[in-house]
Parts: sequence; structure tokens; C-alpha cells
Amino acid sequence: MATASGFDCSKCPGYCCTYPRIVISLKDLTRIARHFEISEDEARRQFTKPYKDQGMDEIVLKHQRDSIYASVCRFFDTAARRCTIYKARPKVCRNYPHGKRCGYYEFLQFERDQQDDPDFIPSA
Repeated sequence: MATASGFDCSKCPGYCCTYPRIVISLKDLTRIARHFEISEDEARRQFTKPYKDQGMDEIVLKHQRDSIYASVCRFFDTAARRCTIYKARPKVCRNYPHGKRCGYYEFLQFERDQQDDPDFIPSA
């Protein structure tokens, strides 16, 4: 699924899903609740947590343990290395990497070429 921008998220082990602050909006919460056919309150309770730091007051997605990156979004399938709610994913995920290039993907491609291993995943 290569895009016009030249990177292919389906070939990536989900580095962006490891960000500790995956901020969601009320619209995102509604979309996720609808995806699971539960109330927004239930979705908030099950899937999010408050994040407060240096004047920031946000709602972020909870994480789960990951064998490669230690911690990853709770909606990330750690075996298949894919998002389990791709169609319902938050806006911040839809917009990533906010440009025509993904630096992590470029780094990953370089490392795979150097290791002569198309499935190589650098670990933390």
C-alpha cells in the first residue's frame, strides 16, 4: 500500500503507535465508541486516560506492553504489528506523519537494506 509520498505504513512495525501521548478528541472518542458499539463514557473508561503535564490537559489512549518497543497503543495488534481500529483511528493517527515523508520509514528502509533483511525491526 505505498502512497504517493513513498512510504508504506503496512511495512512498518508501528513506531508511531509507541508515542506516549496519542491524543484523542471528543469526535475521536465518539468514532471509537461507535466502532465498538458502546457508549462514549464506556469507551473513555476502557480506552483512555487523562494526561496532565506542564499546563497540558489532554485525553490520551492507554497503552499495552510490547516486546519490541516496551509500550504501544492499546489498539495495536502486537503480533501482526497493525492497528486493530484502523478505520476508527484518531485524527492524530490519520494525519501522521504530517507531511509527504516519514523519517522513521526511511530509517527502517535503510536499516533493512543494510541488514539485507526485508523484515528487520530495530529494537529499543
